[in-house]
Amino acid sequence: MDSTYSAKLIGAHVSAEPDVSYAPGYAHAIGAKSFSLFTAPADAWRPVAPSVELCEAFKENCRLYGFEPEAILPHSGFMMNPGSPEPRKLAMSRKLLTDELRRCELLGLTMLNFHPGATLGKVDDETCLKTIAETINIALDKTSGVKAVIENTAGQGSNLGWDFGHLAFIIDRVEDKSRIGVCIDTCHAHAAGYDLSTAEGYERTWREFDTVIGREYLCGMHLNDCKKEAGSRIDRHESIGRGTIGAEFFHRLIADPRTDGIPLILETPDEALWPQEIKQLYGALLI
Repeated sequence: MDSTYSAKLIGAHVSAEPDVSYAPGYAHAIGAKSFSLFTAPADAWRPVAPSVELCEAFKENCRLYGFEPEAILPHSGFMMNPGSPEPRKLAMSRKLLTDELRRCELLGLTMLNFHPGATLGKVDDETCLKTIAETINIALDKTSGVKAVIENTAGQGSNLGWDFGHLAFIIDRVEDKSRIGVCIDTCHAHAAGYDLSTAEGYERTWREFDTVIGREYLCGMHLNDCKKEAGSRIDRHESIGRGTIGAEFFHRLIADPRTDGIPLILETPDEALWPQEIKQLYGALLI
C-alpha cells in the first residue's frame, strides 16, 4: 500500500450511544481510520465521570479496531463559553473544560477539541481572547496528558476564532505550549473568508496558517464542504463536493503531506454518506 494512503487518518464524528465504548465499532463499520465523539452528552454542564469498567471497555475496543489515541479527536460539548463575559457562565465553562479534559485522561485519549468562545456583544475581542487563554491555562493546570485543541470558527454571531490571528493570540498566552493545538474546520475557514475553492486560495490559506499560527500546532481537521459562499461568516456544513468549496479542494487536501498523521474528521450533514465519502477521499489517493 502507498505510504501516503496509509498516512491518512480519515474518519467521522460517530455516535457514543449507548455509551462511549461503542464509538470505535461504529467508526470501524464505516471504514474510518480515525474518529471523533462526544465523551459526554453535548448539552451537559456536569458530565459524570466514566466508570473504570467503561474506560477499559472503550480502550479495549480501540485496540480491537486498531485506533491509536493520535487518531481520535474527541469534541467537547457545546454548552461552555471559555471566553464568557458573564462571571457565572465563565466559572461553569472553566469547570466543564476541566471535566472534559479529565474524561479524556481517564479514557486514554490525548486531545480534546473545543470552540474558543464568544463575546456575546458584551466585551471587546481582545478581552474575550485573553479570557479564553486564561481558561485554558486554568484547565491545563488541573489536568495532565491531554492537549487542548482549539477549533477555528466561521465567525457567526459574536464567535471568535474565525481569524487565524485570534488562534495565535490565544496560543501565545497559553503557558504550556506542548499542550495546545489547533483543529481547522474547512467549512468554517471558507465561511470566514479563507477561500478554499481554488488552488491559489488553498496555498494562500496554508501560507497564512504557517506564518500566523505555525504548522507545529495543527493537530486535526474537520472535513466539510460549505453551503454558503466564502466570507459569508455563516456556519452551514455540506456534504463533500456539494458545496461552494468543491470536490477538487478535498482531493488537493488529501494528497497533501501536510495532512499526514492527523485525524481528518467528517462532520458532513448526511451520516448515511460517510462510508461513501471516506471511500471517495481514500480513492483520491489512488488516482
